Amino acid sequence: MSNTLVTSKAIARESLPVLEANKVMAGLVHTDYKNDFKEKYNTVTVTKPAKFTAVEFDGDLTGEYQDVTQCSVDVTLNYIASVDMKITSEQMTMEIAQFNEEITIPAIEAITQQIDSKILGLYVDVPYFYGASGTTPDELGDISQARKILQGNKAPISNRSLVIDEEAEAKFGVLDAFINQNYVGTTQGLTEAALGRKLGMNVFMDQNVPTHTAGLYSALTDVTITTGAADATSIVLTSAAGTSTATLLKGDIFTLDGKQYVVTATTAAAASGVVTVAIYPALEKAFGDMTAVTVAFADVTAKAHTANLAFNKNAFAFVVRPLMPAAGQDSYTTSVNGINIRVTMGYDFDTKSNIVSYDCLYGVKTLYPELAAVLLG
Repeated sequence: MSNTLVTSKAIARESLPVLEANKVMAGLVHTDYKNDFKEKYNTVTVTKPAKFTAVEFDGDLTGEYQDVTQCSVDVTLNYIASVDMKITSEQMTMEIAQFNEEITIPAIEAITQQIDSKILGLYVDVPYFYGASGTTPDELGDISQARKILQGNKAPISNRSLVIDEEAEAKFGVLDAFINQNYVGTTQGLTEAALGRKLGMNVFMDQNVPTHTAGLYSALTDVTITTGAADATSIVLTSAAGTSTATLLKGDIFTLDGKQYVVTATTAAAASGVVTVAIYPALEKAFGDMTAVTVAFADVTAKAHTANLAFNKNAFAFVVRPLMPAAGQDSYTTSVNGINIRVTMGYDFDTKSNIVSYDCLYGVKTLYPELAAVLLG
């Protein structure tokens, strides 16, 4: 007789603790969750955490009161992490605990991997960086420099994390400063990924830390800014050779007049070495008022970098909403602690196979780029 415990409801209830336990990045960033059902490509409005500036009290606060301004941003729920499979009749007769171990856990781990990748992919919005492109960070001083960037940008001291790839983990893991650490984390996933706490940051390894391959224009060493007004977010760069037809890609980073910038949109091909570039942050001064107009691309030599991330939790947002149970199917959605999972079961008459689908609807967004820094690898 078939095991009647293997239903969409039973599987979903077993799935959610696995998803909760294995999350890494979703447990480190600002999370927005409401219990209203959505479908893919819905846009929701998310309230950004408020920011304040401390003042020195001199006996009179006239003119010093700050409004509690919580700006809102739109986040598109454009991702569905989904794992779909065909299950044999024999597998459907498993006890739910065995089904969970052999099928549900691997499926949910795959979903958490995708979520991690999407959140880590927000590095493309961050202009602040330290390190040598193509060289794995391997000293406590590297972490100190990432911390210095956060300090300079007045990132809140609490809730800071550094997420690194496996290469950096191998380097840091043998340092005396990381040996015999007390691991940190509120879930199994965070505890397993933790290297310890250093310089006010909880350090985690994530296998999904991305590598950014730079646009070929960033290999040029003869580039200067030739157009750009104060407060401009669009500038013109020119290669002295006048021959390049290459592009810059979203996420390319460079230094100009002592300031760091990120390319916010992939450019059109350069015309005889001239390219128009959208950047963040805006220029502090017009290019004619700059001390130095030469552009130094971070990836000029290595052509790529690993985007290890140091950040305060409010730098990024993970926004999730429950999916509607599939109409006319054995389908169940369950939610807890800002995470949801939908399980839908069906049957393929052509192959006489049971079908099980696990999915999760979410979106990601950079809230405050200045609360993050890329530690190049």
